[in-house]
Amino acid sequence: MNANEPLAERLRPKSLADYVSQAHLVGPNGTLTQQIKQGLIPSMVFWGPPGTGKTTLANIIANESGRPFYTLSAINSGVKDIRDVIEKAKQSGGLFTTKNPILFIDEIHRFSKSQQDSLLQAVEKGWITLIGATTENPSFEVIPALLSRCQVYILNAFEKQDLEVLLKRAIAHDEFMSQKDITLKETNALLRLSGGDARKLLNIFELIVSSFPNDTIEITDEVVLQKVQNNTVRYDKTGEQHYDIISAFIKSIRGSDPNAAVYWLARMIEGGEDVKFIARRLLILASEDIGNANPTALVIANNTFQAVSTIGYPESRIILSQCATYLACSPKSNAAYQAIGKAQQLVKETGDLSVPLEIRNAPTKLMKELGYGDNYKYAHNYDNNFANQEFLPESIQNTKLYEPGNNARENAHREFLKNRWKDKYGY
Repeated sequence: MNANEPLAERLRPKSLADYVSQAHLVGPNGTLTQQIKQGLIPSMVFWGPPGTGKTTLANIIANESGRPFYTLSAINSGVKDIRDVIEKAKQSGGLFTTKNPILFIDEIHRFSKSQQDSLLQAVEKGWITLIGATTENPSFEVIPALLSRCQVYILNAFEKQDLEVLLKRAIAHDEFMSQKDITLKETNALLRLSGGDARKLLNIFELIVSSFPNDTIEITDEVVLQKVQNNTVRYDKTGEQHYDIISAFIKSIRGSDPNAAVYWLARMIEGGEDVKFIARRLLILASEDIGNANPTALVIANNTFQAVSTIGYPESRIILSQCATYLACSPKSNAAYQAIGKAQQLVKETGDLSVPLEIRNAPTKLMKELGYGDNYKYAHNYDNNFANQEFLPESIQNTKLYEPGNNARENAHREFLKNRWKDKYGY
């Protein structure tokens, strides 16, 4: 064993029995466990955060199913490399075996469309069993034709108990760690810094252990934080974290929780997210989720967008925080959002209905002669600036699309509409 080899590599499991976590896939009743037993290995894509064992699992599947194993990295492989490996795989598979070779492609989301296309025939003909690994949502990053030929398996970030098992295994079984007197007094800081990434956990652990001048080592949270100066927040501005965290941010505001809102905002800020992207989402939310319950929300969100576009980081974080907490504390209504959705659906169902003659524009003499604008009632000529007339096409008259929300402002809207339209729309 090479002492220069990282701890995570030295501890890489060689069998399913040694594999930690992902019980839904490799536990006693896991999907992959059953497939390996039956010898039926489909082409698949492993999707999960970094350090969750995607590469390790591919190696184990190859070992336990007794199949030739080829590997490519999408970072430095081209179409020619793919074709060369496929040709080797075809030859190693032979004519009289059902155990076709496995081709493992790490970071398959980095392959271009043409590179992914070059895999299609080999997968379809069964020349190879493809195992791809990705940290990105495969529905966005893998072409549909290839994705339809693969099973997608999700690998989850490691749970606390799984990470602790890895630490204890390192202390007890690693050739170099086991020679030291290591006491794990506290693990919270280690686990927090790892972010559920097993590789990162073991790398940090090895760094800390190697920093001690002697072989008697006591690991506490304070020691860990002292020795690990930087904890880079895991946040990929173009990947799954990007979509998950903005979703959590928006849902926290919609759910009227300013505390969660500023937490997710901080995650985006620390990850270097584009301020305009955050501000645009706040602008949309102000109309979609607050709307007429508090029309000022849209004004504040728009001003926020203008301000952060001018200022940028780091000061824009204050403005974003002010806007996010204001929107979280505003009354909520999606009535305007629902109304336009219903209206668009109605248009799709009814087509291009004619505009009633009385509310058509009549800029020419011919149009006037045809009755355009006849009997139009100019609202300002009537009491309360209102005249009871029909504005919808005849076939959909009396259709209610806007249902005010149950909040102070929109309840006032409901009363206004009830007074104007009586029983016409059922307000």
